[in-house]
Amino acid sequence: MSNAIGWILLAFALYLLLMIVIGALYAKGNTSSEEYFLGGRNLGGFVAALSAQASDMSGWLLMGLPGSIYALGTGQIWIAVGLFIGTVCNWLFISGRLRRYTIRANNSLTLPTYFENRFHDNKKILLLISSITIVIFFLVYTASALAAGGKLFNSIFGIDYKIALAIGALVILIYTFLGGFMAVCVTDFVQGTLMLIGLLAVPIIALGMLDGGAGITAALESTNVPGGVDGYLNAFSNGSRPYTVVEILSQLAWGLGYFGMPHILVRFMAVRDEKELKKSKGVALAWVALSLFFACLIGVVGRAFLAPAVLADGLEENVFIEMIIVMFTEKMNAPVIGGIFLCGILAAIMSTADSQLLVSASSMAEDIFRGVIKKDMDDKTVMKVSRITVFVIAILAFLIALDPNSSIMGLVSNAWAGLGAAFGPAVLMSLFWKRSNLQGTVAGIAAGALTVIVWDYLPLIKGATIGSVTGVYSLLIGFFVSLLVIVVVSLLTPAPDEEILKEFDDVAAKRV
Repeated sequence: MSNAIGWILLAFALYLLLMIVIGALYAKGNTSSEEYFLGGRNLGGFVAALSAQASDMSGWLLMGLPGSIYALGTGQIWIAVGLFIGTVCNWLFISGRLRRYTIRANNSLTLPTYFENRFHDNKKILLLISSITIVIFFLVYTASALAAGGKLFNSIFGIDYKIALAIGALVILIYTFLGGFMAVCVTDFVQGTLMLIGLLAVPIIALGMLDGGAGITAALESTNVPGGVDGYLNAFSNGSRPYTVVEILSQLAWGLGYFGMPHILVRFMAVRDEKELKKSKGVALAWVALSLFFACLIGVVGRAFLAPAVLADGLEENVFIEMIIVMFTEKMNAPVIGGIFLCGILAAIMSTADSQLLVSASSMAEDIFRGVIKKDMDDKTVMKVSRITVFVIAILAFLIALDPNSSIMGLVSNAWAGLGAAFGPAVLMSLFWKRSNLQGTVAGIAAGALTVIVWDYLPLIKGATIGSVTGVYSLLIGFFVSLLVIVVVSLLTPAPDEEILKEFDDVAAKRV
């Protein structure tokens, strides 16, 4: 086993070195803030597709989702269904229109500057509130990715969780710090490819070793799955009891978050042209359909493959890691291949953390410092501030993730809800409702973010949060609260002026 660990360690070292080299290569091309934050709007279709989806799915796809299915059964697939529907809608309805509008709205480089330019916010209120919201929730989101990295290193190499956490954070920090947006996108392309190969290969090989459905059923029975095998494999069972309508709606509501994810939306803004964007759609939708299906399959097959052993007490999220180790080091004696597939999990973690760091940096440097504090700041200073921000955000996220009992699923859930509720309705209304205005958008972003904070973080009911008592996902509530507030406040305040309406019509008619 020690020899196998040596080969796995070598694979990890070479992979991490490759990511740093990519960052160093792209560092030379960052001569302006547009290059650093959007790659000069020169992103190719295939890179855009895999980068958007890899930055979206994170370690949650290979650890959080399979872990929840491993523990409770196929009833957890409703999150994956909601995410697939959200992805389809995002690429079909949002991507092209957002790209055109960000160009028409004074060549906006970030989501907050898009809002500012879209609504002609001369007082910078919308810019400031958007940027602060991004930084707050991305802290939690980045912490989830770092926690996943720490658990990965700890599980494989037995390294102390905090040391493992520091190693992963350091590598992500180096190549994001050096290379900016293009380095992040190219590494995400590599990582997205690696993730997909691992997702497809491991459960298929495991199914072969289990001798198909009969082997899975027998193995599941030996682990005393909740609700018995029939209940465990029933999509309408939540563990040992039936699902409620509210629970299914709460899981499907994850799909609403896509409309408000800055690290995904920025890929749409950066694509070279509409032709490349069309190419991206097919690639992205195929990738996400395969990835979500096989991630769910890993949860079920992994439970059977690892039987009679049962992962418990927070270790359920390590199911994919344990499958790879057992399969390639104990059963097949192929530790190098196992190391490559384990790098796929590391890839999933890094592909999200790097994007979140960069978006946080752009919000702080481009939106807050140049947009509000020092408007005459040159590109060189903006890039310097952004790199300092990358470092600071990484340190703060590291501190949040220090608890080894942190749930990846829980951290991602809270951050996803906050960003989706704050920005999803604002993006939709800004693109498709001509009457939406500055006041309504400011109120909607604030209402969405505050609803999630109140729902998930404040112990208002006998020492418990509203979310834990009701079982309703905060994004489902926050999204529609935000949407309602935008509509009501926009209708109660003055309509947008003629120039704003002209810009809206130009985008709708594709005169950009």
